Amino acid sequence: MIDINELKYDENGLIPAVVVDSISKKVLTVAYMNKESLKISMEKGLTCFFSRSRQELWLKGETSGNYQHIVSITADCDKDALVVVVEKDGPACHTGSDSCFTKEIYSSDELHEFSLQNLYELLEGRKKDKPEGSYTTYLFQKGIDKILKKVGEECTEVIIAGKADDKKETVYELADLAYHAMVLMVEMGISVEDVHRELASRHIIDHKVKQEKMTK
Repeated sequence: MIDINELKYDENGLIPAVVVDSISKKVLTVAYMNKESLKISMEKGLTCFFSRSRQELWLKGETSGNYQHIVSITADCDKDALVVVVEKDGPACHTGSDSCFTKEIYSSDELHEFSLQNLYELLEGRKKDKPEGSYTTYLFQKGIDKILKKVGEECTEVIIAGKADDKKETVYELADLAYHAMVLMVEMGISVEDVHRELASRHIIDHKVKQEKMTK
């Protein structure tokens, strides 16, 4: 790890910080830090920035409650910019939006961004709007029993493909299972963040177990 004194601050003693959501990988905001706010951020584990307009430090969430818990801070190759990965308690933007970056300028007709969070939001839209002819709409209309039945069927298909040692078919069936599992999540109000936190907690437990075995 490098020392914060090695970072290259601008003539005003500031360094840009790109804040990224640890789960969705979305860019939440771009703010500025100075050496003091960076120290506070590291000590508290919460993002603290320097406001160029007010010329003062501000701890994100201190008034709104939308704290940003720091997962990691990484400098670029020139040491003059930071990426701050966080777990957030609420919207990052003062407008109430999840991210400050909502004004689309360009979107490729051929390339499309995909993430589990984007898929989840699409499924939420299907449940709310219920467009005709949509298979997802059909599942939500049929309800929890139908959704659970499909999850069970897809689990079986994964087992069959895996037992046959068919990698391509297993990938296909795993994708089907993941989709239906996320339909279940939306139906039950379980977020991607909920599952992410559960998996993260198991990773910590597993790491501790491994350490205990190594010391015996």
